[in-house]
Amino acid sequence: MGAAAAVADRDGLAGVSMRTVGAELRVQAMSLYHHVSNKEALLDELAEWAFSQIELPAIDAPWREQMLRRAQSARQVLRAHPWALGMLESRPVPGPALLRHHDRVLGCLMAHGFSAALATHAFSTIDAFVYGFVLTESGLPFDPDEGAEEEFAAQVAPSPEEYPHLSRALVELFAAGAYAFENEFVDGLELILDGLELQLAGNTNR
Repeated sequence: MGAAAAVADRDGLAGVSMRTVGAELRVQAMSLYHHVSNKEALLDELAEWAFSQIELPAIDAPWREQMLRRAQSARQVLRAHPWALGMLESRPVPGPALLRHHDRVLGCLMAHGFSAALATHAFSTIDAFVYGFVLTESGLPFDPDEGAEEEFAAQVAPSPEEYPHLSRALVELFAAGAYAFENEFVDGLELILDGLELQLAGNTNR
């Protein structure tokens, strides 16, 4: 599936076809039919490939650490392969990699006292945050990896008279040191994990 991923990286999902993947492999498209039956099956395999790139949590390790590591891994994969953002959960027939991934995440949480309901809430909330954060990163008008936040803020500096709270927030953010948007990822995850710890403690104490 590396060839299909390379095509998707270059041309997006719309560019993935039996012909383009065959060209990437330097074989005739008909040769691919020995491995996948049609384009939909090819996309199913591509989704499986994307899931297989994300680090699986260890069931017997601390759940909070494992959820953080998995979320960071998912972000890295989605940043490297933006086309995966819209397809990870969209395929009508879940494959073994998807099922294994879900099973391991739920297993890690439930092994540490999460009920099935709370584990599902945790899984959904963390993934919604990861997917949303990557989507936001992909649309930023500056490159967050180059520390361009302060320069961009200076270029679009809002009027303190019209937008006093926004102006104050920007002044305080940059006065405190080098602000980096990417740090919001771990900070946001920590807020979610803090909330889950409280929920878990409340359920345990009942």
